[in-house]
Amino acid sequence: MPFRKNQIYLIIIILVFFRLSSAVAEETLPQNTVKKILGSIINLKTEKQLSPNEIKENDIIADRALSLLDMQEISLKALGKYWKKRTPTEQKVFINLLSQMFLKEAFPSSGKFFSSLELIYGQTSINKSKAIVPLTVIHKKEGEVSIDFHLNNNRGQWRLVDVDLDEISMRNNLRSQFYKVISKNDYQELVRRMKKKLANIKS
Repeated sequence: MPFRKNQIYLIIIILVFFRLSSAVAEETLPQNTVKKILGSIINLKTEKQLSPNEIKENDIIADRALSLLDMQEISLKALGKYWKKRTPTEQKVFINLLSQMFLKEAFPSSGKFFSSLELIYGQTSINKSKAIVPLTVIHKKEGEVSIDFHLNNNRGQWRLVDVDLDEISMRNNLRSQFYKVISKNDYQELVRRMKKKLANIKS
C-alpha cells in the first residue's frame, strides 16, 4: 500500500512539473515577448492632458515594455563603429538616453500605430539564440505592412534587438541618423541633440 501511494505521488509530481515546464516554455516563446511589448505600448494613454495617476500608470507600462528590449545591444549596434570609442560612463549615458527616447517618443507613437490595426502573426523562425517573429498589419492607408521582430535569447529570456518595417531596419535607420550627426559635428553634439529632444518631449 505505501508503495502504491508513492507511485501516485510520483505521478502527481511529474504531471505538475510537466505543466509548470510547459507554462514556462510558453511564457518564454519569442512571439510572447513581442505580444507583451505590443500589448503594453497599445495600452499607453496618449491624450495631451493626463492625470498624475495616468502618468504614473504610463510609466509602469512603458518600463515593462522597455525591460523586454535589449537596450545595450540596440545601443551598441545603433552607435556602430563609434561605440568602442566611448568610455564605459559615456556608453551608460547613451543607453539611458536612447532608452528614454523609446519611453517618451517611440513607444507612444508605436502604440498609436498598432492600436487600431489587425495584427496577424506568422511562423516564428528560431536559429539557436536568435529568432524572427513576422507580423503583418492591415493599415487603412498603407494596406498590408510587413514587420519582422528580431530577438536574441539571453539566459532563457527573449529580448527584442531590432524591428524591420517592410525590410527597413530600425537599428540601421538609427545608426544612419547618428552617423550623420557625428560625422558633421561630433559625438557630444549627438548627445546634446538627444537631451534637447527629450527635454522638449517632457515639456
